[in-house]
Amino acid sequence: MSHPFDTIEIGTRIDGVPFSPTRESIREFCEASLDFNPLHLDDEYMKSSFGKTQFGGIIMHGMNNFGVISKTLTDWLYPLGGVHRRLETRWKAPVKPGDTITAHAVVTARKVTGKSRWLTLDVGVRNQRDELVAQGEAMVEFPVT
Repeated sequence: MSHPFDTIEIGTRIDGVPFSPTRESIREFCEASLDFNPLHLDDEYMKSSFGKTQFGGIIMHGMNNFGVISKTLTDWLYPLGGVHRRLETRWKAPVKPGDTITAHAVVTARKVTGKSRWLTLDVGVRNQRDELVAQGEAMVEFPVT
């Protein structure tokens, strides 16, 4: 009997649902994460130089990119019997209120072991201008039952 894993090829692309952060959703993430850094709350603070960068206003938490990627992976995986096991990303550009970001993933490797089946995926998040705002790698498992 065939398993959904057997139909997934290297190069398979998964596209997520667009997400548009607002000031309210950024504030809610501050409260949920207990991260009240002025980067995410204080426009006046963000109009000055932040290190060697000037953002001109508040930015979304980078960890929200994790959430957008995780949702993309789990929305695709769970109906197929897969489990999200690992995610590593790097933030490439800030995301501001009013932006729209969309995660994507591409299968880059497949591996079958004696105990399970695994996929490695390149992951990324792009904004409405098609700029890469986060990128990394994920690993997912299709457990042998």
